[in-house]
Amino acid sequence: MLKCTIRDITIRDSLALQDIYAHMHPKDPEVSEPAFRNALALAIDDPMQHIIVGELDGPIVAVCTVYILPNLTRGCRPFGLIENVVTHRDHRRLGFGRQVLAEASERAKRFGCYKLMLMTGSKRAEVRAFYEAAGFKQNKTGFQIRY
Repeated sequence: MLKCTIRDITIRDSLALQDIYAHMHPKDPEVSEPAFRNALALAIDDPMQHIIVGELDGPIVAVCTVYILPNLTRGCRPFGLIENVVTHRDHRRLGFGRQVLAEASERAKRFGCYKLMLMTGSKRAEVRAFYEAAGFKQNKTGFQIRY
């Protein structure tokens, strides 16, 4: 497997992050660069939110966010929630997404999380296979309200 460099996002990565997110939801409304940069700065300043990127010789090729959430059960151990997993379309199926997920899992362990979870709305078998290959098991039923 080709290795990418794993690191935390920085404010200098704002435009690159906007670009890679467009590969996940190309029909999302466009956000101005200053508004995105401000939202990114808030995320970076949150010690319980980690935007993890994989870069390959400079460009960001994969990203995921892991949130560490306080919890009052399980011995007051927190849990982790993964969101916004995306690999640049030109770099898919090379293991980069799995590498950022592995780092997210390590962070959840370091924070003492009792579980790490994610949801996908994708019905595509290859997406589900990707998450299973990364160690995630489909064993719960999810519900949501969208606004």
